[in-house]
Amino acid sequence: MKTKPLIAIVGRPNVGKSTLFNKIAGKRISIVEDTPGVTRDRVYVDCEWCSKAFTLIDTGGLELKSTDEMWRHIKAQAELAIDMADVIIFVVDGKTGITVDDEQVAGYLRRSSAPVVLAVNKLDNNEKDTIYDFYALGFGEPYAVSAEQGKGIGDLLDAVLSDVESSEKGEEPEALKIAIVGKPNAGKSSITNSLLGYDRVIVSDIAGTTRDSIDTEIEINGKKYIIIDTAGMRKKGNIDKVLERYSVMRSLGSVRRSDVTVIVCDASEGLTEQDVKIAGFVHEEGKPVVFVFNKWDLIEKDNSTVNEFNNKVKTELKFMDYIKPMYISAKTGKRLDNLLPYIEKVYENASRRISTGLLNEMLIDATRINEPPSKNGKRLKIFFITQIASNPPTFVLKVNDPLLMHFSYKRYIENSLRNTFDFEGTPIKLLVRKNQED
Repeated sequence: MKTKPLIAIVGRPNVGKSTLFNKIAGKRISIVEDTPGVTRDRVYVDCEWCSKAFTLIDTGGLELKSTDEMWRHIKAQAELAIDMADVIIFVVDGKTGITVDDEQVAGYLRRSSAPVVLAVNKLDNNEKDTIYDFYALGFGEPYAVSAEQGKGIGDLLDAVLSDVESSEKGEEPEALKIAIVGKPNAGKSSITNSLLGYDRVIVSDIAGTTRDSIDTEIEINGKKYIIIDTAGMRKKGNIDKVLERYSVMRSLGSVRRSDVTVIVCDASEGLTEQDVKIAGFVHEEGKPVVFVFNKWDLIEKDNSTVNEFNNKVKTELKFMDYIKPMYISAKTGKRLDNLLPYIEKVYENASRRISTGLLNEMLIDATRINEPPSKNGKRLKIFFITQIASNPPTFVLKVNDPLLMHFSYKRYIENSLRNTFDFEGTPIKLLVRKNQED
């Protein structure tokens, strides 16, 4: 049930946090994304170091004692990032030495449960003597870096990711984490309460009642679950209040750390543009999905109603053709008993590992039915297929020339995988790589 670790960069103003953030992200930086249907906050960027993937979170400079309104907002954003982080990079200025503000931030970070790695920035000339003063902050070995010149960042990331691995080894088997997301007033809290069997979170017809993501652990038939009820995700233009901006940010973080995401839509409103955007974000995160139309009791139905909704989903969410909508009513309890078993099913599908032998039997059948394409007289040869990861299931096709793989044939192989093996409810990734022995 592992997800990409979240690493937060924090510190007082003007210590070079953003420069370090950009240097670590390098060419991979993608703070603003125009992918249709995907809403991302500017503080996130996905990175990789030594084949280890992680998500980096940038924050504004912390001035803990400031009463200025802007600094209060920056502090709230930074606190949120710290709360979500698996490891914290605490950045200080090696040229100015330890300041009162550094000591205040250090005191604040000591209350966090996440490991803290200290980065002493602006040591452009490798001033080793300066580094020892920073042991006084109490976070163990300081790492000398120059974000501007890129010095020392490799050692810093090694230490950060080592802390991630250490914390993972010490963890007990996790409960299945289920994030429940959707627009305000779609019935997320009602579904959460129905799953829990009691009113753990407030249920109200007032949109935006749930301001924070609320984690509740339950045990059903010997299995442990963590239900994450989240704030409603509004359209970007409607997020006027600072508090709501942080609620949306936390909701996006909840999707990232979930094992399965339940997307809740208001059936009485139908599938809306905002529902599609939320679905796009979940899809980009590679999460298995349960797509729910709630308030089904409010719909006037005939024999074609379900088909009409299904066709709308197929049209508007064609990038998510692996989902099978559920139609429920949290108010009346209709079909709610089917929700948890289906969550288990899609997680099992996302975790599925297929043997290389079975995969290649599927590949042989698929290529016999529909031969690989050719280009300029050269035909695509597919040597074998193997699975390299799960959650989401990820496969590699070894071929003679990846440029010969037309997107339509790649799509055909993906559909063959789905038709042969049960991957309902989960995205899959198919990577095309040149066979080095060819």
